[in-house]
Amino acid sequence: EHFLAKATAFIEGSAGRPFFLYYAFHQPHVPRLPGPRFAGATRLGARGDVIVEMDWCVGQVLETLERLGLRRQTLVLFSSDNGPVLDDGYQDRAAELAGAHRPAGRLRGGKYSLFDGGTRVPFLASWPGVIEAGRTSHALVSHVDFHASLAALTGQALCPGEAPDSLDMLAVLLGREGRGREELVVEGTQGKTVMRRGDWAYIPPHPGPAVNRPTNTELGNAPTPQLYDLSLDIGQIRDLAA
Repeated sequence: EHFLAKATAFIEGSAGRPFFLYYAFHQPHVPRLPGPRFAGATRLGARGDVIVEMDWCVGQVLETLERLGLRRQTLVLFSSDNGPVLDDGYQDRAAELAGAHRPAGRLRGGKYSLFDGGTRVPFLASWPGVIEAGRTSHALVSHVDFHASLAALTGQALCPGEAPDSLDMLAVLLGREGRGREELVVEGTQGKTVMRRGDWAYIPPHPGPAVNRPTNTELGNAPTPQLYDLSLDIGQIRDLAA
C-alpha cells in the first residue's frame, strides 16, 4: 500500500503534463506478504492473497487516472518478468493449496525455464478510445521493444546504436497491426538462449540439470537440440529437432 500511495501521488502531481510511471509490484514475488486487509482473502494462502492485493492495486491506479480525467490519455501496460513459480524456497504452502491448478496453463516449465512456461508472460495493453477493448493478439513482441515503441509514440528519435535490439512495435501494441516480430532471441540464466521464429521455438543444447528440484520446474536443458512447432504443440511435448 505504501508503493501504491507513492504511485498515485506521482500521478496526481503529474496530472498537468506528460508523465511516465514504472510501477514494479513486489506481489506475488516471495516473500509473499499480504497487507492486513488482504491476509486470508483467499483459500490459496499468501500467494493467492497477494495476487488479489495486486489486482486491487491495479484497480486503484486505474481509478486514479479516471478520477483525474486521464484514463483516455494514458497508455497502461501490464506484464511480468518471467513465468510462474509456486514453491520458491518459502514454506507458504503455495504448491499444496494450488491443488490441480497449473499457473502456467498448458505451457511447459515455469520460472527459470527455457520452455515457454518461463519465457512467455502475461501482457495487457489498455488505452480507451485508442486500443479496442477485449481483443487478443498473437503477435510476437518482446519487452525489449518497449524502448523503440515508446520512442515512436512520443516522437523521440533514438541515437545511433541506442537499443539496437529494440523494434518499433507501436502499431502492434495499439492493435493496428496483427503482425509482430519475425524472430526473437530470449536470453536466460547463464547466457542460455532460445530462438523463436514464427511459430517455431528452437532450444540449442545447453548443459545443466533437466529439472530444478527445489521448485520442481523443467529447465529445458538437454545435450541435444530441441525444436517445437507451437502452432500445433503449445505445450512443447513433441521434439521435432531430429
